[in-house]
Amino acid sequence: NQVLEMFDHAYSNYMEHAYPADELMPLTCRGRVRGQEPSRGDVDDALGKFSLTLIDTLDTLVVLNKTKEFEEAVKKVIKDVNLDNDIVVSVFETNIRVLGGLLGGHSVALMLKDKGEHMQWYNGELLHMAKELGYKLLPAFNTTSGLPYPRVNLKFGVRHPEARTGTETDTCTACAGTLILEFAALSRFTGTAIFEEYARKALDFIWEKRQRSSNLVGVTINIHTGDWVRKDSGVGAGIDSYYEYLLKAYVLLGDDSFLERFNTHYDAIMRYISQPPLLLDVHIHKPMLNARTWMDSLLAFFPGLQVLKGDIRPAIETHEMLYQVIKKHNFLPEAFTTDFRVHWAQHPLRPEFAESTYFLYKATGDPYYLEVGRTLIENLNKYARVPCGFAAMKDVRTGSHEDRMDSFFLAEMFKYLYLLFADKEDIIFDIEDYIFTTEAHLLPLWLSTANQTISKKNTSTEYTELDDSNFDWTCPNTQILFPNDPMFAQSIREPLKNVVDKSCPRGISRAEESLGSGPKPPLRARDFMASNPEHLEILKKMGVSLIHLKDGRVQLVQHAVQAASSLDAEDGLRFMQEMIELSSQQQKEQQLPPRAVQIVSHPFFGRVVLTAGPAQFGMDLSKHKAGTRGFVATIKPYNGCSEITNPEAVKEKIALMQRGQCMFAEKARNIQKAGAIGGIVIDDNEGSSSDTAPLFQMAGDGKNTDDITIPMLFLFNKEGNIILDAIREYEAVEVLLSDKAKDRATIFKGKMIPNYIIDSNLEMENMDQKLSENDSQKQNSEEATSGGSQDFGAAGEEPEEGAGSSAVTEPGSSSAAAAASASVPPSSQDSHGTEESSAPEPACPPGDNQPQEQKAETEPNSKANWDNKGQPMESILADWNEDIEAFEMMEKDEL
Repeated sequence: NQVLEMFDHAYSNYMEHAYPADELMPLTCRGRVRGQEPSRGDVDDALGKFSLTLIDTLDTLVVLNKTKEFEEAVKKVIKDVNLDNDIVVSVFETNIRVLGGLLGGHSVALMLKDKGEHMQWYNGELLHMAKELGYKLLPAFNTTSGLPYPRVNLKFGVRHPEARTGTETDTCTACAGTLILEFAALSRFTGTAIFEEYARKALDFIWEKRQRSSNLVGVTINIHTGDWVRKDSGVGAGIDSYYEYLLKAYVLLGDDSFLERFNTHYDAIMRYISQPPLLLDVHIHKPMLNARTWMDSLLAFFPGLQVLKGDIRPAIETHEMLYQVIKKHNFLPEAFTTDFRVHWAQHPLRPEFAESTYFLYKATGDPYYLEVGRTLIENLNKYARVPCGFAAMKDVRTGSHEDRMDSFFLAEMFKYLYLLFADKEDIIFDIEDYIFTTEAHLLPLWLSTANQTISKKNTSTEYTELDDSNFDWTCPNTQILFPNDPMFAQSIREPLKNVVDKSCPRGISRAEESLGSGPKPPLRARDFMASNPEHLEILKKMGVSLIHLKDGRVQLVQHAVQAASSLDAEDGLRFMQEMIELSSQQQKEQQLPPRAVQIVSHPFFGRVVLTAGPAQFGMDLSKHKAGTRGFVATIKPYNGCSEITNPEAVKEKIALMQRGQCMFAEKARNIQKAGAIGGIVIDDNEGSSSDTAPLFQMAGDGKNTDDITIPMLFLFNKEGNIILDAIREYEAVEVLLSDKAKDRATIFKGKMIPNYIIDSNLEMENMDQKLSENDSQKQNSEEATSGGSQDFGAAGEEPEEGAGSSAVTEPGSSSAAAAASASVPPSSQDSHGTEESSAPEPACPPGDNQPQEQKAETEPNSKANWDNKGQPMESILADWNEDIEAFEMMEKDEL
């Protein structure tokens, strides 16, 4: 009864103050009409001037036994809603909310009509509207991959000059993979096969593009090439409903291939992402490494999906952890850290936790979940209820409100809460005859046998060999799950009841105990951050000391005898072993191809090649073999973080700038605006070099960087100074930015070049070969004497895990006092932490990098007269022979 009263409060206020607008603004008691309110960015893509909230609420009215209101609502939708608006909307949101809402309304309208009491006048009008909308979404699928564009204009489609969309290149995995239920239902209801075919093609493409070694998918994908744009993987935002729809597509359509795919992914999720009770994002190529140290609230749906899969224990564990967070903050924050602090404080009244609560109650019959539901109701009434509806939380810590009440609040929240508390006689139809879409719309299971225009088995797709255990307990009978043990769920929850207060059951004699926060699990290597004081204190208790290296990295060394206790020493040894494994894995899996900055002007003529790090944005030099060539110019201000004040000096040139103060992408935009054709960012860390530090890959700023079209490269301080010294010496310095060094004949093709430069090519190549052999011998020697230690980097846009290196044992140390050493990068939270991501240093670049760079640094004036054609050839050759002998003597050159 409370749920019914709350629904009436929200629904009546929408109809009174907002309809026919898409959504209610509950603080100002008016409707949200797109274009009349300040833009909220992507959030507004759900609004299409089609009375979104009313359509989204249709089948909720029937679930809550409000058949009279449903009948009135359907008539309003048929009479008032226009789907032919000149407006750009999200394909994903429009599909799950509007198309799903129309199909859910049609499904329950048919059911009511069959009962003979209500909707006798209904003649499929909602289905006709759904079909019209389906055709309006189809232009988005006009890509070679079959993945849809993320947005479509309802009136003009995608490619039309007036569409104002169709330029996007990326979409999220969930956006492209959450179509099959609605599109297949539309095909089955209407007999028009094209909708199901398009949705299947998109799913097939994502499956083919999964990372084969981990069987995980990334968050965003290029809709034209199929390349993963964001390579982190989890079960929350950006991927969530892709997994959900694979399993539910099997349930609704009876196609075994969907179950095989789901089980393959599920096995990978439980192997890499599930760290009970947490679900943490990982990298698809290195799934043993966490991609972030926080979780988003959308993953709260996952326990409900695990119930449908039949894997109850981890569902109970994760749900309990989420409930503890809710009890601490009243609502689930949009994102929270692994130690359960608020990361993003908003809460837009999301229903995913209520959904999982309902499914767990159905699976276990445990009245505990009724108490959880009561807590949700009380918190909504106490903290979110306002005179004109329910308002989203702007900050769960302060209780401040936001003037929004999303349509999913009426579509899902009240549906799941009502079903949680309802007895069988409270529902006028059998809910088991339907499956819920991701927006909780109802689709009848009899669709599996209706209008089967698609072959059930996709014979064009290969599947991995699966263990039979993957299929155990799928859609199980709960009586079998909990034989004679009504306390089963409680026994799983009990150890987690204080997880948020950091008192996991564990041995007391640990380093954490001394920190005054109670015992905690031991520190894991993948969670370690060198900037975290608490982590440093734990390391100290474990006998692990931290040494700061002059290049900015830190080295870890463990002495077991210095640990606070034998248990702490065990933890420290385990921590160091994890560091070594992580380092080894990173060295194997994260190889970053270097780029080249080649100085082609006098007097270098292509012989000096500097190793450079690439960027995740701008021109991809690996796809533009000619590279970008131009004279360099230093910009003002030198950090490039504001508008360039000397654009006349930068136009049509390659801009030089210093690292720091702002994001790399911001620097790129500023120099591009000033007319630069490329950019080189020089490290501000004095003395840094690509020989001694891991190569950086410059990351974007978390926004769309498609507007950056020029190439950007990163040079360490020492390499950058070579260019700066050349400018001071010769003023006009021309460079070539490319994916790899070009031979000099290619660089100067069609241009005047002194003959002796070409004549000396053969000698230089011979010299390079000798030096390459020397370098190889030197490198092997150094590795043999360094104890096998390896350095690595792992910095990114968010604080990430450390990784380690080979263990070494100090001479004379006993087994109890064995020392392990590992090098880790500085935390990504430093002044550059939001800018870059890094990778292990690649092998020495091929060709003549090393000798020529050394030459450029040590002998800038030795060939100041190269352009003097009157110089005797014998003299020139004598000079070159001298140089060659000198290079061969340089066993310890730095560059």
